[in-house]
Amino acid sequence: MIDLHGKKILFLSVSFFNYEKAITKRLSELGADVDFYDERPSNSNFSKGIIRFNKRFYHLKIKEYYNRILDEIRGKKYDFFLLIKGEATPAFFLDKIKVSNPKMEMIYYNFDPLKEYPELISHLAYFDKKFTFEYNDSVKYNLNFRPLFYLDEYENPDNQIQPSQYDLVFIGSAHTDRYVVGEKVRTVADGLNLRSYFYYYAMGRIAFRLKKMIDKNLKQFDISKVSFNKLNHQQIIDFYKKTKAVLDINKPFQNGLTIRTFEVLASGRKLITTNSDIRNYPFIIRIIFWSSIERTFG
Repeated sequence: MIDLHGKKILFLSVSFFNYEKAITKRLSELGADVDFYDERPSNSNFSKGIIRFNKRFYHLKIKEYYNRILDEIRGKKYDFFLLIKGEATPAFFLDKIKVSNPKMEMIYYNFDPLKEYPELISHLAYFDKKFTFEYNDSVKYNLNFRPLFYLDEYENPDNQIQPSQYDLVFIGSAHTDRYVVGEKVRTVADGLNLRSYFYYYAMGRIAFRLKKMIDKNLKQFDISKVSFNKLNHQQIIDFYKKTKAVLDINKPFQNGLTIRTFEVLASGRKLITTNSDIRNYPFIIRIIFWSSIERTFG
């Protein structure tokens, strides 16, 4: 593993439940000097939606935002550039930072399947090291395979079992067929007299209603069962403490294990998952978030 003490890192990431802040903090603890920028110009529901739908409609805003980043980092010399996902990151930005820092090592990581975001494939050519959580993508695009992680807060070192309020809990974003699958599981749980709790999260009421009109899976969603309030990590951990098992529902076209998988295993709770690819993962060895981050730069 490379010594990061005194190294300068330019880090861009999509905002995902404050994991980007935890990564920044850990890199700093390892001695690195980190300049972090959100890869999106804004995290408003409108901004997220338009970037996801067709970022060409948001071209001027994106260009303005990334030119501002270039102005702020002008003259700085970095040892590493780390980009996570890069859904909004334009090619002209990657070109310019590569020219201004020719000795900088460029590192890419993606926690979504490229089948879902094919426009990101063209970014791969800019990077010296490329990682993905999706094994199939690692083979198809010659990327390094690096599964996801968990934060230390989720870890239950003594595997302490508390009196449970639920037999089964699901916490996840409202997308694809999650509602269809989740409600089938809920029906089975009710039939077995199991205590269950389902928390479907959507980023915005208007955006969800619009998406519900065109997504055949979301059309079946009972909007009264959707929450528009995002849970923080401590709230999720508290739910884990109250349950015997946690349900994980992966996207139909995704084989890479969700971050929920690792959080649940770290917490010592039982995991029920729809992802059959979990059979191919050796969970004998503890997978620790920090060592995963450190090895990325090694």
